[in-house]
Amino acid sequence: MPNALDLTVRLLVALVLGGAIGLERERQERAAGLRTVTMVSLGSCLFTLLSAYGFEHTDPSRVAAQIVTGIGFLGAGTIFLRKDLVRGLTTAATSGATAAIGMAAATAQYFEAGFTTLLVLAVLMVLKPIERRLFKRPDEATLSLLVPRSETGVEQVTAALRKIGAAAQSVRFQETPSGDDRL
Repeated sequence: MPNALDLTVRLLVALVLGGAIGLERERQERAAGLRTVTMVSLGSCLFTLLSAYGFEHTDPSRVAAQIVTGIGFLGAGTIFLRKDLVRGLTTAATSGATAAIGMAAATAQYFEAGFTTLLVLAVLMVLKPIERRLFKRPDEATLSLLVPRSETGVEQVTAALRKIGAAAQSVRFQETPSGDDRL
């Protein structure tokens, strides 16, 4: 069994690497952001450590398999279908990859954990702009409105969009110093 310092290093590596991915998800304003993705990495690391060193006569691969199953369940909860649009697949895949990074950190496979983190970040940061450039959706647009603050602002905007045959996929609020809302 590794000493306390080695176990601490493994947990810290999982924390830092998961946090790096979580920061990118937070930057993109995704539901599974910094805290969620970091916890996936850290929890997977601890589960792996417990399975390897916490129980006598236990096959560590059994717990590892359950981590994969649990992350699959968590990931499935992030995926939803609205009309013909599927959302959350990248979040689910990121959770799975981050769990694997945490497991690699737990088994002191630091190079693999670190390099995989770099690859995940490259996928999240580099491929998104390429994807947008190559696969533009002609019927999709981003609209920013400045409206007077009111209880019915969103409903009014939704009704106006409906009149022209459009629908909002998501709405974000940003309060402005002038007392208006940016939607």
